[in-house]
Amino acid sequence: MDTLGLIWGLVVHEASIQDRDGAKLVFFAAMAVLTRLLLVWADGGYAGQLLEWVKIHNWGWVLEIVKRTDDVKGFVVLPRRWIVERTFAWLGNYRLLAKDYAYSTSSSKSEIYLAMTHLMLRRLNC
Repeated sequence: MDTLGLIWGLVVHEASIQDRDGAKLVFFAAMAVLTRLLLVWADGGYAGQLLEWVKIHNWGWVLEIVKRTDDVKGFVVLPRRWIVERTFAWLGNYRLLAKDYAYSTSSSKSEIYLAMTHLMLRRLNC
């Protein structure tokens, strides 16, 4: 993993890797950078083995699964989930990230860094 990926905690992996397994790569990258991290919210798809895996590694983190209730039908805004979806929407506004044009995971990382840097600079310029 490159140094910049460790600094920012960004992990890009192949599409053939299951999200639950990719989450482990993200946790390893975050362990080196986010020393004050205590709570991680995750989608219901990450429940099960990943919960046990985080407990076994004992980094002092709590992995909380945000689930939707079974009695509600249709679209429901889940707590904390909208933050992730909003960020994906922001990144989708950039032409390079609207479709997967990248030839390698390192170029995907570079495009995400570029887009997020642009978003942060726009907010500083208010």
